[in-house]
Parts: sequence; structure tokens; C-alpha cells
Amino acid sequence: MSDVMLWADVLLAILGGAIRVGTPFLFVSLGECLTEKSGRVNLGLEGVLVLSAMAGFGGSYLTGSAWWGVGMAALSGALLASLHGWLCALPRVNDIATGIALMLLGVGLAFYLGKDLIQPQASQIPSIPLGWWSDSPQVQSALRINALFPIGVGLAVVLTWMLAHTRWGLIVRMAGDSTDAARALGYSVNTVRVVATMAGGFIAGIGGASLSLYYPGSWNEGLSSGQGLIAVALVIFARWRPMQCLWASLLFGGAGALGPALQSVGVSAGYHLFNAMPYALTLLILVWSCKPKQALKGAPAELKLAR
Repeated sequence: MSDVMLWADVLLAILGGAIRVGTPFLFVSLGECLTEKSGRVNLGLEGVLVLSAMAGFGGSYLTGSAWWGVGMAALSGALLASLHGWLCALPRVNDIATGIALMLLGVGLAFYLGKDLIQPQASQIPSIPLGWWSDSPQVQSALRINALFPIGVGLAVVLTWMLAHTRWGLIVRMAGDSTDAARALGYSVNTVRVVATMAGGFIAGIGGASLSLYYPGSWNEGLSSGQGLIAVALVIFARWRPMQCLWASLLFGGAGALGPALQSVGVSAGYHLFNAMPYALTLLILVWSCKPKQALKGAPAELKLAR
């Protein structure tokens, strides 16, 4: 019976960790999903994530309010993404190369502007205690979830509905699937993509706030650990569907939480190997996605990756 309880604690810890670790993945992947639906790739998400994490922490530290910090993070993500959108609207500018340049710019700005924020403490995003029904401290701890997570779930539902059932969603999908059709109906493809990229950066910026204001809840230069780039692979895995981004984020979050969950019950062998699970999973997903029958299935036709 003790073994059953032990593994039940592990599964519970993985579930709680999937939500905790997966929340930034959820927001970044939703932002990139919206951007790519319009036919634009933003590989600068790593820079957006790091810069918004720094801005969110700084905003919370200066104002004393975590929610002001979240707003600052979202705004900084939108600004950096809008720069990417405007640059890519210029003639003969490549989305991929511009994204890499913006990633370096965002990371560099965050490191430079955030030097004074490494030591201070800032107000944190509150958690929601879903384990109130249990007397077990382990259950209560595992089921304290980031207050941003329900917002991310709601956003995934709203984006799914808007892309499928609204005029705005139709215009975004048209810009991603056929620029000729969009122009024939009088829409500016560049404007649509700039707005979608900016909105995607705004959403991704909230994911950055989750990193610095909830888990791990501090600002340092190695905060992101490549999560922005992993999110691009996650969108491919989710086949450009917002609700699939939610499940994929939880899968990646659970993979990232596996090592700490096993360590919490005394299994420390191979701890660093378990910590590499999200990166190994990313590699496996990319290999699987490159199969002839699976490659870029469901991708917007005008997306650079699909051409």
C-alpha cells in the first residue's frame, strides 16, 4: 500500500508540475500559434520571453503589484514582436533571419537592463489553492496552481472560437493561407500580419511574467532555458490549433516536472537526465513531424516553413 501511495504522490507531483512548468509554454505557444496563423514565423520568441520576464519582474518590483508586472511584461512582449512584424513587412526581409536577430536583441536588452534586478525580491503572482479539500500537505502543495493558468486555458478556448467563427479570425487565416485572396477582398496582408504578430507577442509576454513572478519566481540571465524556441516546435506538434497547444504545453510541463517529482520521493538517480526530458521530447517531436506524411500537416499555406 505504501508503494501505491508513493507513486500516487509522484503522479500528483507531476500533475502539479505540469501546470506550473507548462504555464509559460502555454502562453508562448498560443502567441506563436496566432502569429503563424497569419503566415508569419517569429523565431524571436526566446527574446520576447526573456525581455518580458525582466520587464515583468521590474514592473512588480517598482510598483509592488504583480499584476502591474504582468501588464508590463505583456506590453514589452508586444513591442518587441511589433518590431519583428514591421521589419518583416519590408521588401526582401526574411522572417527567419529577422526572428533570430530579434531574439538576440531581446536577450541582450534584458541582460543589460536587468542587471540591477538579480538580487531584489518582487511581489509574486498569487496561486489558487485547488487542494483545499485535502488534509495532506503534499496534495495541497501540488494543487496550488498559477493564477495565470486558468487565464491561459480561457484564452485557448477564445482563440479557437475566434479563429473559427469570427470575421477577424477569417481574415487572419486568409492572410496565412492565401495572400492573393486577402488582397482581392481589399485587406492589407502586411497590416494583418503585423497586428497578429503584435498580439502574439503580447500573449507570449504573459508567459514571461509567469517565469519571473511565479515559477521559478525570480529574475536571472538563465531564466528561460530555451523555452521560447521549444514553443515553436510545440506549435508544430499542436498542428496550429490553440486547444492542442494547451495539451502540448501540459505534456511538456509534465516532462519538465518529472525529475523534481521523482526526487521528491527519494529517486535521485538520473536526475539530470530527467531534467533533459523537455529537450529530448522536442527533438522526438521534430523527428516525428518531419515524416513525409506528417510534415507540416495543417500549416498555413503562406507560412515560410511550409514553402
